Amino acid sequence: MDRTGVGGAGSARGAGVRLAGPGLLLAALATVVWSGSFVTSRALHDSVPPVQAAFWRWIVAILAVAPFAGRAAWRRRRLIRRHASFVTLAALLGVTLYNTLVNQAGLTTSAGTMGMVMAASPVLMAVYERLGGARLGARRVTGMLIACTGVLLLAGKGSPVPTPAPGDLWIVAAAVCFASYSALLRRRPAALGGPVFLLATFVAGALMLLPAYAVSLALQGGFEPTPGTVGPLVYVGVFSSAVAFFAWNKAVALIGAARAGAVYYLQPVCVALLAGALLGEELGPARILCMALVLGGVVLGTARAGRGGGRG
Repeated sequence: MDRTGVGGAGSARGAGVRLAGPGLLLAALATVVWSGSFVTSRALHDSVPPVQAAFWRWIVAILAVAPFAGRAAWRRRRLIRRHASFVTLAALLGVTLYNTLVNQAGLTTSAGTMGMVMAASPVLMAVYERLGGARLGARRVTGMLIACTGVLLLAGKGSPVPTPAPGDLWIVAAAVCFASYSALLRRRPAALGGPVFLLATFVAGALMLLPAYAVSLALQGGFEPTPGTVGPLVYVGVFSSAVAFFAWNKAVALIGAARAGAVYYLQPVCVALLAGALLGEELGPARILCMALVLGGVVLGTARAGRGGGRG
């Protein structure tokens, strides 16, 4: 028997186990913090235009990250320029589009619905894995079909023939952007450290939002800076952006997008609880059924097979 090979495999498995715990905890931290951003997006829907909310979120995020990553980013400016296309694409998906679409959805869709639709993101991450050459077994395919059924029923308000509101379509688009961003993280250049990468994407994303912000300001006017508007923007800027994105990116680096995505199913539960406590949103039987379908499908589609099972 080749003891070196066995020992090497055992060491690799041991390293994977050691990384799994911190990775799952970081993914859970990001998921719980992000749950609050859906509530704030809904709470701000009648006081801050979506594009302006997104723009100021990232300005706050830049101010929060700059003290920790500013000098390092300046030293690595040539490296950032070398990988400008990757940074720009990541910023477009994860910064410019994702949060703006969530804010737009918040105009006409409840926070609970947004959280449940976003729970389908791990299924999309699994699809990206398949496109990248990974094998998807029957369990994952079944899970994806169940989750997609839940999303369609949710969009159709319990009807098998969906008649989605505009906000439902916006949040589906946001879910696609988030899954694409998470899949893209696997290709992040190792030389771009976590804080530097965050700051670079935050700055690039805010710059891409600037023209839309100027148009919104000209057509819709600004918003009144009150505790009810500034407080939520500080929360999403510091916690939902700087803290949560750092935790999520680190989790994906440790355990991969698919396993980190498996933790994401906690989000609808957190969003529903927060929305009920803070916004007075109620859970009806149809929504509970949709939640069960989406969460069940996500868990089935992203869970790993047991030691004695086959490859899923």
